[in-house]
Amino acid sequence: MQINWTEHFVPLLTQYGKRKHPLDYENRYQLLVMVILSAQDSDKHINDLSKKFFAAYPTMNILAKATVEDLHQQLSKVRNFNNKINWLINLAQIVGDDEKIPSTLAELTKLSGIGRKSANVIIRESGGKAEGIIVDLHVVRVAPRIGVASSDKPEKIEKQLMEAVPKKEKWNELGMAISFLGREICRPKGPKCSICVMNPVCEYYKETNKIG
Repeated sequence: MQINWTEHFVPLLTQYGKRKHPLDYENRYQLLVMVILSAQDSDKHINDLSKKFFAAYPTMNILAKATVEDLHQQLSKVRNFNNKINWLINLAQIVGDDEKIPSTLAELTKLSGIGRKSANVIIRESGGKAEGIIVDLHVVRVAPRIGVASSDKPEKIEKQLMEAVPKKEKWNELGMAISFLGREICRPKGPKCSICVMNPVCEYYKETNKIG
């Protein structure tokens, strides 16, 4: 029996839809920088260091004038900081001004340090029209566990989610909703299955409870 995922994701979207991303940004420039810095690092860590960073580099054109040595003083505790520093400087020099930050998936993914996941986050948080679905590390874990995806590769999971829920107007919220579910309920160890809104269709829940 084929599952109507659009219908079954309604409670999840009701619970988490429109919730702001955990990164504590104030504008698109800050969002772009923080999305790059948070890759393979924690949102909390990036939030903690961002105030000092943005006090020193409040705009894209000021960041464009920074040197690797300048940013090393600010970002040396960020995971993979060497690459991220080079990406930020290169990106800032190409974009130039905050107002020129791209808004489409194709344009964003041309920038240094921006993959599909990061671009989808920026589009979603900017209120743009969805072109894909956010697949972060939480979605990589949770989507196969639920049963809506069968891969452990972000690109394949994104494709499977887009096929399962073909209505594009839901794409911006779906990935982030699954991510929040993974952060709060569907934890790697000891998931709170009994209070999860997805347990009626979740493969993991059925298996662990021998349902169906």
